[in-house]
Amino acid sequence: MLQTEKNYVQWQDHETSRNTRWLSESNQPPPARIVIVDDQTSADQAYRFACEGTSMLWRGDFHNARQLLQAMTRRIERTEQRKASKAAKPSTDATAIPNLFHLQRQAQGQRSRILSRVLLELDAGYISRLRRAPDFSAACTAAFGELDEPCLISFRDLQGALGAAQWREKGVPISSLDLSVFPHYGVFAPTRHEYVQLMLDAPLPATHDLAFDIGTGTGLLAIILAQRGVKRVVATDLNPRALACASDNIQRLELANVQLQQADLFPTEQPLANLIVCNPPWLPAKPSSPLEYAVYDANSAMLRGFLQGVSKHLAAQGEAWLIFSDLAEHLQLRTREDLLGWFAEAGLAVKYRLDTQPKHGRSQDASDPLFVARSAEVTSLWCLVCAGEN
Repeated sequence: MLQTEKNYVQWQDHETSRNTRWLSESNQPPPARIVIVDDQTSADQAYRFACEGTSMLWRGDFHNARQLLQAMTRRIERTEQRKASKAAKPSTDATAIPNLFHLQRQAQGQRSRILSRVLLELDAGYISRLRRAPDFSAACTAAFGELDEPCLISFRDLQGALGAAQWREKGVPISSLDLSVFPHYGVFAPTRHEYVQLMLDAPLPATHDLAFDIGTGTGLLAIILAQRGVKRVVATDLNPRALACASDNIQRLELANVQLQQADLFPTEQPLANLIVCNPPWLPAKPSSPLEYAVYDANSAMLRGFLQGVSKHLAAQGEAWLIFSDLAEHLQLRTREDLLGWFAEAGLAVKYRLDTQPKHGRSQDASDPLFVARSAEVTSLWCLVCAGEN
């Protein structure tokens, strides 16, 4: 067994005792056991190690490590398929959906833990000594910050940093806006953006001098509001990565009417807004990694916090636009009555609602265990006003 202290891990490198920084942005705990592996290690052997909870420090060719992960992924998929074949097909059984959702999340978590057990050792500045290793120091510095000492890192976390660097360079095209946004590491990429058309179709309030974008992420909603003619937009987020990302996107578009503020939900020291928009996480479940905070909202905390506070920040005749999917309802994680009840508790009334159907591939994939729920999903823009003003 290895001894861990804070973010350092003590391990044996052959006959030498090492104490190395443990770097994990995906919240994986420090490894409990480490063995050294290389190009001679088979995928079957590596898969057994990982399933037993043993982490593997790779000392072979860099590209072979990537191929090893791909081979391990195939073994995980075969195991999952065998388990699925033994279970009754859920197809149209709606009562099985909540359990299927939780089982799917458990399987995803197990897959992540297994694949995260292939490790790399990097020198200060994220320099790798592996054969054929590319120069990924810039991508890692952008993702994790400066590093002045050696570290152990999961190959999967490294792949995440490299993938984020590509997103940041190429951007995510938003076709209905004829522009791209450029996500940073740790900021959810808006690859599903059917709701953008809803933001374009919704009529702006008669007065739209000031709008708030709550939980701005990449800054996409703030950009839409600014381009639609809102004189000043204040966009908030609690995540410093998101604020840096939104700032980058806003500067690229030379939008002078968007201001960023780090805040938990609503901005401070601002007048009442004519319009407040929010696209909170859609599913009431506990996030298991930093990136999942954009998808999962434990106990609907952000949603309910937004609803409870919005009327205090709205000007007279102001509107709140809630961008929200009903997928949680089809997964039986929340009911429509819950949502409408929270509106009423917050003193909000529905002025109108715009709907759109999902366009992503999983909503068309009948082999997905959650197809019944995904195919029925509707994403809506709920226009909310203070009760008595509609």
